[in-house]
Amino acid sequence: MELLQVADVVSREKGIERDEVLSAMEQAIQKAGRAKYGHEHDIRAEIDRRTGQVHLHRYMLVADPVENEFTQITLKAAKKSNPEASLGEYIIDELPPIELGRIAAQTAKQVIVQEVRRAERHHQFEEYKDRVGEIISGVVKRVEYGNITIDLGRAEGVLRRDESLPREHFKNGDRVRAYIYDVREEQRGPQIFLSRTHPLFMAKLFTQEVPEIYDGIIEIKSVARDPGSRAKIAVVSNDGGIDPVGACVGMRGSRVQAVVGELQGEKVDIIPWSQDPATFVVNALAPAEVTKVVLDEDNSRMDVVVPDEQLSLAIGRRGQNVRLASMLTGWDIDILTEKEESERRQTEAATRTALFTEALAVDDVIAHLLVTEGFTKVEQIADVSLDELAEIEGFDAEVAGELQQRASTWLAENAARLEAKRKEFGVSDEVAALPGMSIEMAVKLGEKGIKTLDDVGDLASDELRDIIGADHLTENKANEVIMAARAHWFEGDKPSEPA
Repeated sequence: MELLQVADVVSREKGIERDEVLSAMEQAIQKAGRAKYGHEHDIRAEIDRRTGQVHLHRYMLVADPVENEFTQITLKAAKKSNPEASLGEYIIDELPPIELGRIAAQTAKQVIVQEVRRAERHHQFEEYKDRVGEIISGVVKRVEYGNITIDLGRAEGVLRRDESLPREHFKNGDRVRAYIYDVREEQRGPQIFLSRTHPLFMAKLFTQEVPEIYDGIIEIKSVARDPGSRAKIAVVSNDGGIDPVGACVGMRGSRVQAVVGELQGEKVDIIPWSQDPATFVVNALAPAEVTKVVLDEDNSRMDVVVPDEQLSLAIGRRGQNVRLASMLTGWDIDILTEKEESERRQTEAATRTALFTEALAVDDVIAHLLVTEGFTKVEQIADVSLDELAEIEGFDAEVAGELQQRASTWLAENAARLEAKRKEFGVSDEVAALPGMSIEMAVKLGEKGIKTLDDVGDLASDELRDIIGADHLTENKANEVIMAARAHWFEGDKPSEPA
């Protein structure tokens, strides 16, 4: 009964199941039994859960042939002790209880401690693995090289230096709130990683301070942070009668100030979210005023035009405002002044006019009309419907048909010229056939000496974009091209098809 009492005490103190403590004791007694009777034997211990009585047994597997005489027994020999024995069953012999000497007792104690500690660590991992994404409070236990160990009660968390706010210093005994962003089960026990710089830490703080967010009436769409300095949070209301920004700010700013206080004075801009990307970006760039927005949806880019005097405000100190707006919205944002935008538009118009003049063999007036109507490429003229082209002022069906014919002819001649260049540079057919690879892109690769699938596969996405032109190739598309070029590297790793 003493064993059962000890198990109950350990179970209460460590917060683990009583049965796990008894299993640890069985492991210890089993180890002592093997030390006495021989480690080569299959010795097992069992503690009666009701009486606390210890039973020690030797297990012998009935086998034919016998490969290990210490743990196996022939069927003929087994039938002497159990006439009903059969192959695959165990013959169990009860052994007399053992008296633990000083060394054996010490060994048993170590085994029990190790097993209890292992069970305790497993319980800690099971408890905290489902708490990723929560804010937790703890007390600083120690600070080493800027990394902080925090006592969470039943476990310890780690707040690394790069996950702490700048100019934030803690000492032993300080109470800290942090965000659990990862929990890992490692050999030394569960590792609980905490953060005060994670964007979702701020989102969770707002959830705690704003009941409408907790209740789901207001939804946080995205968060962008420059930890310790400035942050932007986009919110939307699912109830037309509730202002999401006002609810987050609170009476006299009480709610947002509570969050700012926890974040050591980090300035927070609360932005109304919009389904329209242009409106969302305009809101995100506040307090700067925006006069014009030009979207490039294919490349997730946006040109934002602001008055000359608003440029520094839109960009922000060290580019902070536009960088946070870009993180918040998911769009690459270029800030232009009205003067810069006008100059760029004039330059682009002149370039396109020259292209149409040369490709279509027309005068400047007709080329300028096409540019004014929004045509940017010869391909668009060749592909547009004849009726739409004929509707341009000064054009008729005959002129439209002639322009389309000239556009198609130029495109065919240009494709043939580029194809000849590709072959001249030695760019392989496999590279030209990569998904998303145009003939113009293949020629640009050839100019840089990139000719084979391996050459393309060895590139990083930013290198490929530098060669092709970042305006013509997004990072995602660059990665797709590179992975397609690397596909043949892994063909040998595929499992063979069953016959």
